[in-house]
Amino acid sequence: MNGIMIQGTSSDAGKSFIVTGLCRLLSNMNMKICPFKSQNMSNNSYVTHDGLEISIAQALQAQAARLRPEVFMNPILLKPRRENSSEVILNGKVYASSTRNYRDFTRTQGINAIRQALNHIHSNFDAIIIEGAGSPAEINLNAHEIVNMRIAREADVPVLLVADVDRGGSLASVVGTLELLGDDRKRVKGIIFNKFRGDIKLFQDAVDWTEDYTGIKVVGVLPFTKGINLSGEDSLDISNFDSNNSGKISIGVPKFPGISNFSDFDPFNLEPDVQLIYFDENITIKNFHALDAIILPGTKNTFAALNWLKDCGFETMIKNFPGFIFGICGGMQILGRELIDGNLCENNSLTRTQGLELLPLITSFNEDEKITRQVLNDEISGYEIHFGRTEYFYDENFHELLTNEGITRDDFKLAGTYLHGVFANDDFRSKWLNEIRREKNYGERQTNTANYNPYDAIAEILTRNLDINFILKLIHHEDTMLQPE
Repeated sequence: MNGIMIQGTSSDAGKSFIVTGLCRLLSNMNMKICPFKSQNMSNNSYVTHDGLEISIAQALQAQAARLRPEVFMNPILLKPRRENSSEVILNGKVYASSTRNYRDFTRTQGINAIRQALNHIHSNFDAIIIEGAGSPAEINLNAHEIVNMRIAREADVPVLLVADVDRGGSLASVVGTLELLGDDRKRVKGIIFNKFRGDIKLFQDAVDWTEDYTGIKVVGVLPFTKGINLSGEDSLDISNFDSNNSGKISIGVPKFPGISNFSDFDPFNLEPDVQLIYFDENITIKNFHALDAIILPGTKNTFAALNWLKDCGFETMIKNFPGFIFGICGGMQILGRELIDGNLCENNSLTRTQGLELLPLITSFNEDEKITRQVLNDEISGYEIHFGRTEYFYDENFHELLTNEGITRDDFKLAGTYLHGVFANDDFRSKWLNEIRREKNYGERQTNTANYNPYDAIAEILTRNLDINFILKLIHHEDTMLQPE
């Protein structure tokens, strides 16, 4: 296939960032480019136009390529649900509730779905940009992996290897990875050093040494970037999203177990007077009470998240919180009166547990009732991904939020919705923030409609710092034997 694969020496080396930038860069060259990741493990997911579920990373990459996100861009999605298992999403639909016998799956349905997706992309696109996962040098996994070198061989594309300079040991990680690749080492045609802080000229000796020692071209050194955020694939990336704003509005988000779709909070990075604070059990009572608002995010396990809040002592603190409280998806379920799990779909022991009792609703879980849908109307857009059916009870102090897409108290200080992406709607985000500003006697602000999708900015960073002509030759197989000059 015409294309290239981006692999990393470790997780969070910057693979998604580079794939996204290449998708926009090549799209700007009028290439019909398709992003692809055969298997992703993430609770940060997206619902396509036809109600199918893929990782949000591939959805963003599709948007960068000016494409509608489709399920063939990510045929397998693993969503960690309990400590020792993950939900398996195959071609956008739930295939299994756990990863038991997953090796058998990879040899049959898994690789078949991947090959079908690759064949479709080969027939309908100019080229493919493939993202790997973790590191290709995990030799204990190589016999069964379907996301790194196995996919490079299936698609027959060259590989660029990315190393994270910021975490240290990048030279050793490059050399060590190459040494463990065996015959697949020949497929690595270039190296990218990412997240370098300071004067890149000072890194030239490292570039020269790497090329001399490995015989592989260093395609470029990317700087550490601030203020350009892409939604991460797991909660380890949350620390990168903490705002440095010294703004007036402080919004707290609890980092409870199984947190999902924390991309819901990206739009707040647009607001110069908003500070996002992701907190855990170590937050002080003083700092908690200093917050102006709390948003309970989505979670892959609502029972575990609720129990965590209770164990950390947050139940009483949230119930007595004087500011604004908003729940999204699992966060809304937690704010209800009760969670019912008669078949133990969500947890191993409790068939029912008391919620925070702030919203007049009860949620019941059934393993066969996963809801995935896009919502688009004149008032709001977003998407639902959740287990659980919620029953709303009449309460004269509450009314529907948006067009029957949630519930809110009359003063708007307590609300919840199933819609992920609700705060990406500029008018709604502005309305909610202005309610807080009025409460705090701050001046209201006009709706901020700036584009928070930084695709062109990332493409420009790649253009300035990578040898794009070399990458284009690799993509078109013009000379896969290119070596450093």
